[in-house]
Amino acid sequence: MQKAIAGKHLTLGFIGGSITAGWEHNWPSSVAGWFAETFPDVYLVAENAAIGATGSDSACLRVDREIIRRNCDITFVEYAVNDNGKDPVARGRTREGLIRKLLAAGQDVVLVYTFCQEMYAEMVEGKVPASIADFEQIAEHYDIGSVWVGLHALNDVRAGRMKWDEWLPDNLHPGHRGSWSYSQAVIGFLREELKGKNAQESPDLPEPLFPLNWQSATVLPLTAARTRGPWILKRTHYANHVGRILETFTPGATLEFDFTGRGLALIFDYGKKSAEFNYRIDGGDWIPVVRERPSWCGDCGLVRALPIADDLKPGPHTFEMEVTHGNRPECTGTECRLAVIGVL
Repeated sequence: MQKAIAGKHLTLGFIGGSITAGWEHNWPSSVAGWFAETFPDVYLVAENAAIGATGSDSACLRVDREIIRRNCDITFVEYAVNDNGKDPVARGRTREGLIRKLLAAGQDVVLVYTFCQEMYAEMVEGKVPASIADFEQIAEHYDIGSVWVGLHALNDVRAGRMKWDEWLPDNLHPGHRGSWSYSQAVIGFLREELKGKNAQESPDLPEPLFPLNWQSATVLPLTAARTRGPWILKRTHYANHVGRILETFTPGATLEFDFTGRGLALIFDYGKKSAEFNYRIDGGDWIPVVRERPSWCGDCGLVRALPIADDLKPGPHTFEMEVTHGNRPECTGTECRLAVIGVL
């Protein structure tokens, strides 16, 4: 806000799932529009790094390249829905790691809590769903703002200002009216923040709530992988959020790489035609991977993170994988597209 008031260059960042992705009608468009209207002399840049069906684990591995290196001043983080149902400790580590990365880079952070149908029963009873309550603990620990846009929209429905199907035509993704309701909640928060015109120094980061959070997550270049079999490193039109991919269609093709850390997470371009694979670390037993293939997913194009290990002895390690068919009715192809090698 201080930069905006001073009429300087201002960069907004957005990261989350499909509720936040894109500019067609989703709530970030109206929020960016409010900044443009409120500060017409500011050179405004907006970076939307949200990807559908991704969680805070994927965000931890992409945020350096897509948000931090693009010098965002404020980033809106939306993962209450896509982290819903995940193990509380696992999502606590990835969420806190993401927030610590942003704060350490000197950014302001606002958490945005959207809605999924699983939250409804608790919300109508005045309760806070666990995914949001857990996020609020992190928000309070780091003294950062949050906006419960899902509750704001539900109250719009309760008050007769909006029909349910105007809010959520498919019970998850807001339509134009629902996205506008989400944006109004965020804009209301920003207007209140604008009243506090005294700049504050950014405090040092407190001790983490989750000592094994993913703040230290880094990305190993795909060129570090040693391959056997027909692999191709290439850029494709649908990989704009992950850059290049390392691709093979061949069961039995293998790759390996060395890394130094305590854990590993991989991001794949994923879908119904994806192959499965076996992997091992440091020459141990081979572990088969069996991934869920939701009925709604396409043949490819999902940016799906897969945590491999999070509790190794810190130090050098070697990862090996072998592509397999999967041998299940829902496995309709043998496509393996590795997009990101994340080291913890």
